Amino acid sequence: MKKALVVIDIQNDYFAGGKFPLWNTETTLDNIEKAIEKANASNVPVILIQHVSEFNSPFFNKDTEGIEIHPRILHAAPNAKKVIKTNADSFYKTNLEEVLSERGVEEILVCGMMTQNCVVFTAISKEAEKYCVKILSDCCTTVSEPIHKIALKGVSTRVELLSCDEAI
Repeated sequence: MKKALVVIDIQNDYFAGGKFPLWNTETTLDNIEKAIEKANASNVPVILIQHVSEFNSPFFNKDTEGIEIHPRILHAAPNAKKVIKTNADSFYKTNLEEVLSERGVEEILVCGMMTQNCVVFTAISKEAEKYCVKILSDCCTTVSEPIHKIALKGVSTRVELLSCDEAI
């Protein structure tokens, strides 16, 4: 089954010094880098999702440093396709479906920020139903550990949860 690694919203605003720093970002960033390395070594395409706020919001505003994908992710995946989104669901009004179809993808490995929002909404999107969807639980984070765990528990009835080491 042809896989793709979908990396959601690893953007500067979610890290220390950003407009909305999350819990456990450095460990999550390390784990995502490892997932990207494994994907690259296995010829699994990496797709980077970038959130751009449509309206003036507390973070991810156009023309700010905070909106940029973290430089370590760009370094790890210099040839990754980038998809821009404006909503929690990475499929909604984006070209993600087209990007996956062009690559013959049947299984998507989802990771990123924030677990209870963009990660879950992408994983359970109506458009994602045609794929075997798995969330890399050690490659996600959000505002706190309890929220992260609650979100993963809630979505576990719909998609499989794996660690990076199990998935790629």
